[in-house]
Amino acid sequence: MNIESVRLFLEVADSGSMSKVAARRQTVQSHISRQISDFERQHGGALFVRTGRGVSLTEAGARALPRLRRWLQETEALSDSLRAEASTLGGEVRLGIIPSAAHELMTCVFQRLREHHPGIRLNVVEAQGTELNAMLDSSAVDMAIVFRFQTPRGSDEKVLAVAHTYLVSAPGDAITAQSSVRFSQLQGLPLALPRRPSPWRNALDDTARSQGFVLDAAIEADSLILQKELVASTPGLYTVLGPYAIAQELRDGRLQASRLLEPDLSRLVTLAFPRQGKMSAASRCVASMIADWSCPHTPHHQPFAMRLQL
Repeated sequence: MNIESVRLFLEVADSGSMSKVAARRQTVQSHISRQISDFERQHGGALFVRTGRGVSLTEAGARALPRLRRWLQETEALSDSLRAEASTLGGEVRLGIIPSAAHELMTCVFQRLREHHPGIRLNVVEAQGTELNAMLDSSAVDMAIVFRFQTPRGSDEKVLAVAHTYLVSAPGDAITAQSSVRFSQLQGLPLALPRRPSPWRNALDDTARSQGFVLDAAIEADSLILQKELVASTPGLYTVLGPYAIAQELRDGRLQASRLLEPDLSRLVTLAFPRQGKMSAASRCVASMIADWSCPHTPHHQPFAMRLQL
C-alpha cells in the first residue's frame, strides 16, 4: 500500500472535494481524480461517489476510512522511529590517551556524549606513548591521543596542537618566576622525572647530554600526579612537563612554571588511528568531539588545539 495514496484518500475524504485538494496541492483536479481512481482500482471498487458538488464516501469507503487513518498513523510513527534509530549513534569506542590530557578532556567528551549521543560507550585506557603505539599497531584501541616529536606524514594521524615544555616548581621559586629559562639552567637542579624506558625521558636526557651535562633525577616516577604532588610540596624540587599536565595546578596556584627554551622542546599532540580497519560512525563522532573539544565551564570555551597553548 502506497503511503502517499492513502494520504490523498484521507485528504479527499476529509474535505469532500477533489477540487479543494487540487488547489491546496497546486495541481489540476484531473490529476487528483486519476490518482483516486487508481487507488480505487487497487482496492477492488469505488470508495467515493462523485457528485456535482464534490465527493462522498461509499459504504466501502466509509468502512475503509478509520482503518486507513489508523494504518497511516502507525506507518508514519514506525517510519519516524526507524529514522530516529538510524540517526542514533551507538556502540563502544576504545580510546587510548596520554595521562597529561586525560582527565578534563575525558570529562568533557563523556558529558557531551551523554547529552547528544547516549548510545556511544567509551572504553578509555590511560597509558604512556610506547604502550599507546603498540595498542594502535594491534588495533586494541580505535584511536589514541599521543605526543609526537615530528609531524606525522600519514592520513592515519591528525595534529591537534603544539605543546611546549615547562620547568615546574612550587610557588615562590625564583627560577620559575621568570617567563622562560634556558635548558642549560637545569644543570644541578634536583628533578622528578619519568622512569626509563620512556621516549620523553630519552629526549630530556639526550638534550642534556648535547649540552654537556647529566640531569639530576632526584626521584623517578611515571605518575604525573605523584610528580606534581612531590614538586608542589617540596621547595627546590622541579619537574619538566607539558602545558596540559599542569594547567589546573597553575590556575589553583599550587604550581609555578617557566617555559623551557634553547632548545624549545615542543611536542605535537596528535589524534592517531590504527592503520588497519575502518572507523565506525561512533568513532568518527568521538574523534570530531576531541578535535573540537570545548566545555561550558572552561574559560572562553576554547577548543583543544587552543587550550594547549600556554
